[in-house]
Amino acid sequence: MDMIYVIAYDIGTTGVKTCLFGIGEKIELIAGVHEGYGLYMVENGGAEQDENEWWNAMCSTTRKLFDSADVKPSDIKGISFCSQMQGLVLVDENGSAVRRPMSYMDQRAVREMKEGISHGIQVAGANVFKLVKSLIITGAASISVKDPVWKYKWVEHNEPRNFERTHKWLDVKEYLICRCTGKFVMTEDSAFATLLYDTREGKRGWSKTLCQMYGVRTEHLPHVIKSTDVAGYLTRGASEALGLVHGIPVFGGGGDASLIGIGAGCVETGDTHIYLGTSGWVSTIVDRQKVDVSKMIAAIVGAQSGHYNYFAEMETAGKCLEWVKDHLALDEIDIYLEKRHVVESKETLYTSLYDYLMETISKIEPGAGGVVFTPWLHGNRCPFEDPDASGIFFNITLDTGKTELIRAVVEGVCYHLKWMLECQKEKIKSSDTIRFVGGGALSPVTAQMLADITGHRIDVTANPQNVGSVGAAAVMGTGLGIIQKLETVKEYVSVEQSFIPDEKTRAVYERNYQVFKRLYKCNKKNFKYLHTKVEVSGNELSQLG
Repeated sequence: MDMIYVIAYDIGTTGVKTCLFGIGEKIELIAGVHEGYGLYMVENGGAEQDENEWWNAMCSTTRKLFDSADVKPSDIKGISFCSQMQGLVLVDENGSAVRRPMSYMDQRAVREMKEGISHGIQVAGANVFKLVKSLIITGAASISVKDPVWKYKWVEHNEPRNFERTHKWLDVKEYLICRCTGKFVMTEDSAFATLLYDTREGKRGWSKTLCQMYGVRTEHLPHVIKSTDVAGYLTRGASEALGLVHGIPVFGGGGDASLIGIGAGCVETGDTHIYLGTSGWVSTIVDRQKVDVSKMIAAIVGAQSGHYNYFAEMETAGKCLEWVKDHLALDEIDIYLEKRHVVESKETLYTSLYDYLMETISKIEPGAGGVVFTPWLHGNRCPFEDPDASGIFFNITLDTGKTELIRAVVEGVCYHLKWMLECQKEKIKSSDTIRFVGGGALSPVTAQMLADITGHRIDVTANPQNVGSVGAAAVMGTGLGIIQKLETVKEYVSVEQSFIPDEKTRAVYERNYQVFKRLYKCNKKNFKYLHTKVEVSGNELSQLG
């Protein structure tokens, strides 16, 4: 079978991973290049990105791909995307963003959500009549301050000039598709993520009822296509910027929540995967839409027709490890001026600081000396929605050191993943063996910890940090007719390592886990109180001085 070459762009929160794949009997990674970009936290809970940084990173990484690969730009048969979801990119008629894109993490629209849905008779904080109407039409509801419709309304209320310049409402990859092709489209999974898309059989399309209910202009909503469809063809200007051939097909692709599962080989009903990247989630394939409003879990539309992803998400997972690297592991206040970075030392074989951290915490007993960490560094979504929820190190003693704290962070992320998995099991049956993917799955320490804490066998695929791109390659392979259907993708994905739960760790992990679950309930009011802005008068300032 001849190898077909494609490029997949994994557009993450903090960087793009550009991957060159060969599709034959397997989906084979030929080369990959990463480049970072900014995530800009602004006042009142805002989180924004720069669309030109996305594009520039795409262009530079695409050109670098061919430096190390025995493949030419003329060999490329298609490009596509796996991307962060539920962003808001408002563009004008030329496809230019009218303001900086708002990230899925943006939580400024508290007033807009309250005015739009949080009034009258309520269930789970939402007007019962609007909630029921939304559940009937979409199978889900906009009851999180981070949902895109509230970002849209925030711009309308706070930036009327930008709003009036808006031609179309796009998500992250849809903006990049537009920049590549000049076409305004949105894949079905991205359309569903707006929670304005009617998912009922025979009625699929934008819901005029919900648009009217929320005050969304239907002319702002783009044409909807399937993930395997060709969205358009690479324009001459885009091809010159990327270093590719003019006219290459650009496929719809999908969001990370859709394609990471496919890249993990989870394509049959009941297959469960856990993702640990900047954010984290638990997702199980189901054959009909389900929703648990009280736990903030919904079966979302994916790239596979007739299948849904029962999806539970946490905001900061691997981001907690980045925080550890920046604020616990490094010498921030320059006490040790002469010490060398462990990765830069010729005496060690560590390729990254994360490798060193994982080996260090592997020497600490399970349970982190009784310290429990809550990984809510930017609020939380599931199984409770609270933008004020924050991180806690609980039960620190004189015996606690940095190594216990760092291990507690990794354990805390795994406890939260277990919590979401248990919430899923209240409504559906998850698989006994769970595929574990994302950058966090590169660490055998984390994989074993996840097996021990959840009690499930954990399988790690080849190149787990690139499974989103593998999913995008699978979508292209299907669109090009190389892969018969997405349900056969499991044949193209290999498992490299398996981790079996160690019964000796069960008691200590279960003890800490029970405390972990109680910490939110015990501190909910404290979180809110500490996030209340304190007004200091001039008289008080003079007393402080």
